[in-house]
Amino acid sequence: MTNQNILRDRALAFRALHVPGRPLLLPNAWDAASARLVEDAGAAAVATTSAGLAWALGVADGDRLDLDRSMAAVARITSTVTVPVSADIESGFAKDPAGVADTVRAVLAAGAVGVNIEDALHGGEGVLRPVAEQAERIAAAREAADTEGVPLFVNARIDTFLRGAGGVDATLERAAAFRAAGADGIFVPGAVEPGTVKELADGIDGPLNVLVGPGAPPVAELAALGVARVSAGSSVALAAYAVVRRATRELLDTGTYDAVAEGLDYGELNSLLG
Repeated sequence: MTNQNILRDRALAFRALHVPGRPLLLPNAWDAASARLVEDAGAAAVATTSAGLAWALGVADGDRLDLDRSMAAVARITSTVTVPVSADIESGFAKDPAGVADTVRAVLAAGAVGVNIEDALHGGEGVLRPVAEQAERIAAAREAADTEGVPLFVNARIDTFLRGAGGVDATLERAAAFRAAGADGIFVPGAVEPGTVKELADGIDGPLNVLVGPGAPPVAELAALGVARVSAGSSVALAAYAVVRRATRELLDTGTYDAVAEGLDYGELNSLLG
C-alpha cells in the first residue's frame, strides 16, 4: 500500500470518529511519549496541542514556533503511534493562503490527517482575522489536501469566546463561512456553558468541537448537547509541567520526593517506546 493510500485510509477513519452525541475524545499530546501514552490508554486518535508542543521545544505559544520544527515534532508522533493524528497548526504558519497550502502539504508529509487552523491574530490590528480572509486560508488548506488526494479533516477554530470577540451569533456567522470554504468541523474553545454549547451544536452545519478542563460539563452531558469532539487542549501538558515545578520545589525546599510518588513505572514507559 502506498503512503498516500495509508494517509487516505487514516483520514477517512479519523473523519468517521466525529459523531454528534458520541464525541471523539482527545487528551492532546505534545511529543512522541505523550502521544504513545494517549494511544496506549485507548484513545482512537491523537491530536497535538500547539502550546504544549511549542513549550516542549522551548518556544512560547502564539505563532512563534516555525513550521519546520513543528512538523518534525509531528512526524515523530506519527511514527510512534498507529492511530490517526491531527496537527494543531495554529494560524497555518503562513502569512497568506498560498503559505497555508504549503503548510498543509508539510502536514501530510509528516503523516498527519487532520489540522486545526485558528482565526486568532497574534499582533497587529484586531484579535481575529476578518471572516473573508480566514475563509480564503481555509479554502487553500482544503484545496491543497484535495489535490494530494487525502481527505484531510480541516477543523476551523473560532476564537470568538476565547478572545472575547463575539458570542453565539458571531460564531455561527464565522462557522457558516468557514464550512462553505471547506472546513469539516468547527472548534469553539471557551464555550462550555450548556445552553451556549447547545445553540452552537444546533446552529453549526457540521461537527462541533469544544475545549474542556476543570469546571467544564462531563463528556456525557456534552454528548447529549450534540458535541462531536472533545479536546483537552494544553491542560494535560500544563498538569505535567506542574509536576515538574512541584517536584523541584519540594526537592529544593524540603529534600523530600512525594511529588513524584505517582510517576509511571520506568519499565512500562520504556517498553511502550521500545
